[in-house]
Amino acid sequence: MSEKMILLVEDNPDDEKLTLRALTRNNLTKVDVVRDGVEALDYLFATGAYAGRDVNALPTVVLLDLKLPKLDGLGVLRRLRADERTKRLSVVVLTSSKEEQDLMNSYNLGANSYIRKPVDFTQFIEAVRQLGVYWLELNEPAPVFCGV
Repeated sequence: MSEKMILLVEDNPDDEKLTLRALTRNNLTKVDVVRDGVEALDYLFATGAYAGRDVNALPTVVLLDLKLPKLDGLGVLRRLRADERTKRLSVVVLTSSKEEQDLMNSYNLGANSYIRKPVDFTQFIEAVRQLGVYWLELNEPAPVFCGV
């Protein structure tokens, strides 16, 4: 994939708006948004409403909330790591959860990073900006599966 892009998996409209604002303010990338775990999997595996999407056009990084409707973030992560096409896809858990078990489960299931959403607006914007710079400009992602 030539254009770097982020898949934001977020059900909270306010957090979605803030995240998009922080990323576009810094001209970091193209961002696609899905709002629940099932939609995230449909997007990534080109099924359901996304059946026409190119399954090989994976995002550079997935920003994944944990507390999602239909299928939670841990369920999404579990499914991504179980599939050869997505097991090396960069996934950053971006959550408001302060539960130690969520942190441990995320890393045990293969999250590349775990970031707690700052409550303060300015800190949130800065955290997302830094996250975008690191994952899109500095990080060298692992090669992902290139065929179906």
